[in-house]
Amino acid sequence: QVQLVESGGGLVQPGGSLRLSCAASGSIISIYRMGWYRQAPGKQRELVAWATSAGTIYYADSVKGRFTISRDNAKNTVYLQIDSLKPEDTAVYYCHLLQFGVNYWGQGTQVTVSS
Repeated sequence: QVQLVESGGGLVQPGGSLRLSCAASGSIISIYRMGWYRQAPGKQRELVAWATSAGTIYYADSVKGRFTISRDNAKNTVYLQIDSLKPEDTAVYYCHLLQFGVNYWGQGTQVTVSS
């Protein structure tokens, strides 16, 4: 089994920054991609960013230029550096891992952007 442990969420003022971390453990054989989703109150879950093992990176249009995803493959860890936070970034952020066509999810970490 694969477990994902997230950290780094919190309450931040507009314009502030956060760095989210997600460490994978368990039956790690060959990770195809790791990334981040988020879900705001009353809205559907949406893809924020992902990074494949080959180095391909994807960002949602809403976060381009502000969010940076990175991976440490040796540690099976993915990071999300979030800069210039906006109130609309407020959401629960979920770590995601895809391996052999199977999706794994973290427990979610709350990011709140407010004055």
